[in-house]
Amino acid sequence: MNKILNPSKADWPEILKRPTQTVADIEQTVNQIFDEIRVKGNAAVAKYTELFDGIKLEDLKVSEAEVQNADKEISEELKSAIKLAKSNIEKFHAAQKTEKISVETTNGVKCWQEKKAIQKVGLYIPGGTAPLFSSILMLAIPARLAGCEEIVLCTPPDKNGNVNPAILYAAELCGVTQIFKIGGIQAIGAMTFGTEDVPQVYKIFGPGNQFVTVAKQLATKYQVAIDMPAGPSELLVFADDSANAAYVASDLLSQAEHGIDSQVIMVSTSEKLINAVSDEIEAQVQELPRKAIADKAIENSRLILVSSKEEALELINEYGPEHFIICSENEDYFVQGIVNAGSVFIGNYTPESAGDYASGTNHTLPTNGYAKQYSGVNLDSFMKTITFQKITEEGIKEIGPSIELLAEAEGLQAHKNAVSLRLKDLK
Repeated sequence: MNKILNPSKADWPEILKRPTQTVADIEQTVNQIFDEIRVKGNAAVAKYTELFDGIKLEDLKVSEAEVQNADKEISEELKSAIKLAKSNIEKFHAAQKTEKISVETTNGVKCWQEKKAIQKVGLYIPGGTAPLFSSILMLAIPARLAGCEEIVLCTPPDKNGNVNPAILYAAELCGVTQIFKIGGIQAIGAMTFGTEDVPQVYKIFGPGNQFVTVAKQLATKYQVAIDMPAGPSELLVFADDSANAAYVASDLLSQAEHGIDSQVIMVSTSEKLINAVSDEIEAQVQELPRKAIADKAIENSRLILVSSKEEALELINEYGPEHFIICSENEDYFVQGIVNAGSVFIGNYTPESAGDYASGTNHTLPTNGYAKQYSGVNLDSFMKTITFQKITEEGIKEIGPSIELLAEAEGLQAHKNAVSLRLKDLK
């Protein structure tokens, strides 16, 4: 990894740059595929599935038989692990439910808000070099708890036209209503416009590569909402001499193995620790089955030495990491001071992998600096809030004259008349 010692603040933008393409580099491709899907539906989806995934499919939908067979193809140990993760994720997300909020703002003027589930949601689950069945737990569980009526899942098939059995098992376990063998841009396009087989959805969730991220962003032009611009994975670790170098290196590599465009960063006040972590990374990466991917990601990554914890915190908030690990004797300083991060992991025994799988928090998080303005996926992500009000005769008498004055001041006579007519009848 690249070591950067005591960089000046002027150099931070370059040092903290993500290894991602811009929307402009990709959007022409996305728009072309979207245009075809909008006109040709299934045929266009099948065309791009053959082009990008190397498989010609007669049927894009996963059959009931395939779902049932998946149950037999994974071990009982893996099923138990998935069920444990499911239980913890359910507990954490169920605890996020809130009651109806109601208030009488003036005598006779009652206002309240209620949360309603988004009826149709689409889940995108990567299935290429790493079939992320854990993302199904993170998305389908809160969708079901929220009360979403349709939960549509798209995931790319393998070269034989099959979907990883763990993906199918998790989808069935978590209440997904329909599953399709579609990946990449074409999956986002199918859920955005709908095809002969794939339902059009109201909101799309899920991680993906840069092409999926841009496709999701462009889907918003067609009245489809998205969870967030969640692109290539990233992790930042702050560690001082109280940290275990082997643990820190393992955490950095756990994100580096996601993909060649992933980025991992370590910030420290200890040059000794930076050197120890660098040595550990070189040793541990040799044992990884995904070494080639991790090596590429490490080229985009940094080990940064700073002079103080104050400088470290300022730099970290400027970066806005998707995942932030704190291994410091001053952990409270960072816990209280962090304002830009997707999810925070505290202490030597809290690996980021715990949040990825089984602690209960959601791993669908903002990347590429979007932690400055986006939250990670939560129960509310699958709901919208509707406000209600009911005004009595007493209430309209109380606030009506003020409404008349406000409307007249804005030059909106019909607004004023809507109140005046009622007040006249109540005299």
